[in-house]
Amino acid sequence: MNKKWETVIGLEVHVELATKSKIFCGCSTAYTDAPNTHCCPVCMGMPGTLPVLNGQVLDFAIKAGIALNCEIERETKFDRKNYFYPDLPKAYQISQLYRPIAHDGTVEIEVDGVKKYIRIREMHMEEDAGKLVHSAAHEETYPDYNRCGVPLLEIVSEPDFRSSKEVAAYLEKIRMLFSYLGIVDHRMLSGSMRADVNLSVRKAGSEEYGTRTEMKNINSIAAIVRAIESEASRQIDLLNSGKRVVQETRHWNDDKRTSYAMRSKENAQDYRYFPEPDIPPIVITEETVEQAMLSMPEFMNAKIRRFTEQYELPEDEAAMLASSKKEADFYEALVAEGTAPKTAANWLIEHVSRILREEETEYEAVDLSAEELAKLIAFVEGGNVNRKDGLKILEQMVKGCGPEDVERYIQEQQLTVSTDTSELAGIIEQVLKEHPDTVAEYLVGKEKVLGFLVGQVMRSTRGKYNPGVVNETLLAKLKSMKH
Repeated sequence: MNKKWETVIGLEVHVELATKSKIFCGCSTAYTDAPNTHCCPVCMGMPGTLPVLNGQVLDFAIKAGIALNCEIERETKFDRKNYFYPDLPKAYQISQLYRPIAHDGTVEIEVDGVKKYIRIREMHMEEDAGKLVHSAAHEETYPDYNRCGVPLLEIVSEPDFRSSKEVAAYLEKIRMLFSYLGIVDHRMLSGSMRADVNLSVRKAGSEEYGTRTEMKNINSIAAIVRAIESEASRQIDLLNSGKRVVQETRHWNDDKRTSYAMRSKENAQDYRYFPEPDIPPIVITEETVEQAMLSMPEFMNAKIRRFTEQYELPEDEAAMLASSKKEADFYEALVAEGTAPKTAANWLIEHVSRILREEETEYEAVDLSAEELAKLIAFVEGGNVNRKDGLKILEQMVKGCGPEDVERYIQEQQLTVSTDTSELAGIIEQVLKEHPDTVAEYLVGKEKVLGFLVGQVMRSTRGKYNPGVVNETLLAKLKSMKH
């Protein structure tokens, strides 16, 4: 970024909560099902209906507020945010403006070894709107109201960010905290966490804010980073050419890596907020907050410290394992099944994580059995199964199509490594006869050719023997040939 300019960023982060029913009615939150199959008169705002707050949403919100170091409001209220849009059939959204559930929080981030605190102005509960489905074939648009009423938390930061790196670190921190709390699902990296980005630029050293724009509903961390860098460059180019930045709402098109103006920027008065008449104020007692605090899990930093002490792992490995609560829990389950702590860490970090990256998914989306994976690791590390075959089985397990009983599968597929060295000796004899020149090179001191001979034996046995056993037996044979 141009050093003459400073980027100033504030975020409004929307996080979908992992409740089974919506915030004000009993409809399912499975909004990706067939269109308009999970909606009712309440979440569509039909006349005469009354919304009732889902108690789990309140519980999740209190825990989220505590995790974000916020003050929990002891009497919180809902308000109506009025606007018309086709995917919001009742023409208003039930949200919170005047008495949000939490406020004045902080999130610590670290970028390039430097720690920084991001201030949170407020966090409030609200309902999501539906969505519009565009049909290119018929040049028509259809509303799908399944998402109407899905519970959201909106976290509003102060304009404390100065780079896209800081924003990414903040979003990752929120993802980690909420994952540990168990209040979100595995889709947080692919749509169930979205952000509105408020961005302006100003001359470096200036205290005055520039004119800001807002880019709405960007639904991945990578896309948010790209949008920030693009918009900052756009505004700097305008100001460098003597033009002005217009305060407006812009749409970010991540496929085209560009944004375009949608409308002039709204302010709170444009939404004509007023108290929601159908939902009474909610009183949150000291006892409720204390119980929520006592139920807080062991978070990432505490886990890292414990993993380094209890399992004697390097700090970087402990941090990788603790980045996701499900991964951390799975690691400890694997150790409890008898896998050595260092071995378990290696398998998860080197192999399982690689497969997850290739599949573009995460731990929360897969269903691995610690008991079965421990069996597989024991077979491979004990030299009873070829490592290549073991990793193929692991890949199937991560993808959800692997064997339910690893031990039985290995026996049925005859994947156990042979220990019959008498048969192996015959194969080695044959390989040495087929490559007399290579044998001669080894016998005169060119030991680097040993790898070639081992490879030829492994190919002849089709991986039936442990490489260590092959290496040991081959060396013994070659040693006998020197005398």
